Amino acid sequence: MNSIWHSFQEKNDAVIENNSIINYGNASTELKNTGSNTLIVADLSHSGIIHFSGEDASEFLQGQLSCDVTKIDHHKAQYGSCCTPKGRMLASFLIWRNSSGYFMQLPISLLITLEKRLSMYVMRAKVKLSNDSDKYVRIGVAGSLASEVVEKIFGVSPDPFLGVINSENENVICLSQDRFEIVTTQEHAPKIWEDLKKYAMPVGRFCWDWLEIKAGIPVITPATQEQFVPQMTNLEAIGGISFQKGCYPGQEIISRTHFLGKIKRRMYLANICTKEFISAGDELYSNKKQVCGMVVNAAPSPEGGYDVLAVIQTDSVKNENIYWKETKGPTLKILPLPYVLK
Repeated sequence: MNSIWHSFQEKNDAVIENNSIINYGNASTELKNTGSNTLIVADLSHSGIIHFSGEDASEFLQGQLSCDVTKIDHHKAQYGSCCTPKGRMLASFLIWRNSSGYFMQLPISLLITLEKRLSMYVMRAKVKLSNDSDKYVRIGVAGSLASEVVEKIFGVSPDPFLGVINSENENVICLSQDRFEIVTTQEHAPKIWEDLKKYAMPVGRFCWDWLEIKAGIPVITPATQEQFVPQMTNLEAIGGISFQKGCYPGQEIISRTHFLGKIKRRMYLANICTKEFISAGDELYSNKKQVCGMVVNAAPSPEGGYDVLAVIQTDSVKNENIYWKETKGPTLKILPLPYVLK
């Protein structure tokens, strides 16, 4: 979070910790309103941006990522992942482009490590990587009237699911029918925020995290790096894997897993009834007192407890109770995902 935006948010009563907005003074009300589909607006400074520019940027990214970069244009974004040669996820991300290049959004906690790793593969390619996290402000807006408000402010609303509108000062991305992200310059961000505040309630990052979880969008963090192949996190269900493209790190293992149909673990949406803090990387246990899964993401639920995305052995979900941290711990209540797994 750059200093100008930080000062602006402090003046708007934001409670800020480690450059993330925790809440605006009433976390429980913010979460309740988010759960009731009330229009909300959130700062997304807990995510960062790597900018890829240069005439070889598309070819370079196509050889590094699980998604098909050739399908990304000025009107369409994609989810994707960057993996080790063994097919294990180092990061998941949202990626889009405009006239200046490609923009990869991922947790700020992973950005420096991933930027350094990808830079190692540039070699003689005409591509430049830069950390543009402080250059741009990311704003989320969600709720039943989100599309209507976005159209009112920007004059047009992007196409459903990862449609993008590019203008001189902002990119507007449709994440779902009622959830949007605006990426804009620090100079224009305050005006956009004030315009959105006329209709929407400001909320902290955990409310946005909860919306991501309910949407079934996996976010890899330092605690879960190299724990999963992309299919375990349902990445193909949201368009984050191409099985037709050429080589990239981990491609052989990811493709083999797909074509042989040997996916023994999947990501599930669940609720855990507890007041204790749940973290990404927490282990899950079956009745047999064996580790059968891991929490990918967790956030407080408006209905109580925590909603989580968790990668779990499919047989355990079908045949056993799943417990958080230990077999005497709270059980997971499996909830329906918003998409169909094949």
